[in-house]
Amino acid sequence: MASNAQDHHAPLRMDGKKDEDDEEDFEYSPFHGIEKGAVLQEARIFHAPQIDARKCQQVITRFLYLLSQGETFTKNEATEVFFSITKLFQNNDPGLRRLVYLMIKELPPDSDEVIIVTNMLMKDMTSNNDLYKSNSIRVLFRILDSSLLAQVERYFKQAIVDKAPVVASAALVSGLQ
Repeated sequence: MASNAQDHHAPLRMDGKKDEDDEEDFEYSPFHGIEKGAVLQEARIFHAPQIDARKCQQVITRFLYLLSQGETFTKNEATEVFFSITKLFQNNDPGLRRLVYLMIKELPPDSDEVIIVTNMLMKDMTSNNDLYKSNSIRVLFRILDSSLLAQVERYFKQAIVDKAPVVASAALVSGLQ
């Protein structure tokens, strides 16, 4: 029975066989069939004692795909994902760190959660890594509310005059928005 099963995503001819000419016109998506529940289950990998950066990147990419497709998360789901993501700040993999920044920007935290992530982002703003500085500036400007602006104003002023162009431009562009 399994040998008779056809790939229901593949283009078909009238007799049920694949048409090789049509295959060129048909696009396959690596994200086809991603479900919110399955991705939420996969997010448990963020709690593992040994973080596998590559697997975490794949899960975050799936979350970002769902968000870009208009998928909504309940407040409880969003909070759980948010706190799981913030645990990944402990990992020094640059690719993973970039996705963590992006995920925090796309899944904006509640006012209670902003305080927690602000401390982590401010730590990155004072690091020696210019990419961490610039990305943390962009995320902070996106999630910061007016009550916390006074606390980080000094860091932003320092970033504007930073000798690294990537940091200074991130501060200037974020300030304009």
